[in-house]
Amino acid sequence: MLLDDRKLRILQAIIDDYITSAEPVGSRTIAKRHELGLSSATIRNEMADLEEMGFLEQPHTSAGRVPSDKGYRLYVDKLMQINELSQDDIENIKNAMDVKINELSQLIRNASVVMSKFTKYTTMALTPHSKKSALKAVQVVPIEQGKALVIIVTDTNIVRNNLVRVDDRITPDSLIQISNLLNDKLRGYTLKMLASNDIRFEVEKFISIPHSIINPILNGIEDLIKTIDHPEVYLEGTTNILNFPEFREVQKAKEFLNILDEKKLISDILVNTLYNNNDIVIQIGNENNIEGIKECSLVTTSYSVGDHVIGTIGIIGPTRMEYSKVVSSMNFIRNKINQEILRLLGDG
Repeated sequence: MLLDDRKLRILQAIIDDYITSAEPVGSRTIAKRHELGLSSATIRNEMADLEEMGFLEQPHTSAGRVPSDKGYRLYVDKLMQINELSQDDIENIKNAMDVKINELSQLIRNASVVMSKFTKYTTMALTPHSKKSALKAVQVVPIEQGKALVIIVTDTNIVRNNLVRVDDRITPDSLIQISNLLNDKLRGYTLKMLASNDIRFEVEKFISIPHSIINPILNGIEDLIKTIDHPEVYLEGTTNILNFPEFREVQKAKEFLNILDEKKLISDILVNTLYNNNDIVIQIGNENNIEGIKECSLVTTSYSVGDHVIGTIGIIGPTRMEYSKVVSSMNFIRNKINQEILRLLGDG
């Protein structure tokens, strides 16, 4: 059976209406709302063909049709009109993201909040995947006798700090001297290299400081590297799904929220779409491998430092998603994130 231009126009009209109304769409509705130049009877016959071809489904409680996953896929790939954001929308997003932020993880969290508020869906973000990140600075700051604050900063402006206990006899001036030595020795090494015992041995040999003094500081640095090496997952608008009629059934909503509680699972979902060359990837319904989100669509994209992809941000919502709005806003916010990353790194 041929999927001709007439069928495509009818399918597009049905999906556009269903995204807006959440109600099964009938032939009379299409004939009235859309200037297709076709009678209700003709549209009804075409809808029957589209259902037979797998692009539409007919809920048993209604004579109208709703899109199938296959229908949404065709819509997203070939029929959807991606509208430019309005000037008001652009200004609102810019103003929300123009908060002065000096740390990359905070930038990603802020972008997640903005995207969730703008789209009304749930946003998911993975902070920078940092195994290839390099150490930009390390500091050991005296706090009080027997305590020091170890701070590390990566070249992607991830900042971590850790309070460590040090030998009571060590003076603040000595700690500052150790800080300078460590900074000179470790700056430029990748986090993967810093986790190596060989580097620790080299540092101990280079600094020539008793183990009892240097070990607590090196342990503190290692602990901070471990926290950076495990990307965080940010979720915003987790209960937004409850605003959609598809998820007003308690059990269905509960299953969805239980999935969001599993941060490792969300991390795996985002990691799987990490290296997509900054393209926007849309997974619809059964294209998702996880049972609890097979009635959802997942839209993801990557953000980067230059050509180096370092993290992912995404939106999850019902398959009856405003794809055009999501794609246009995600494009804009991704570009804004990349600009802000350059600013943080002093390159923009």
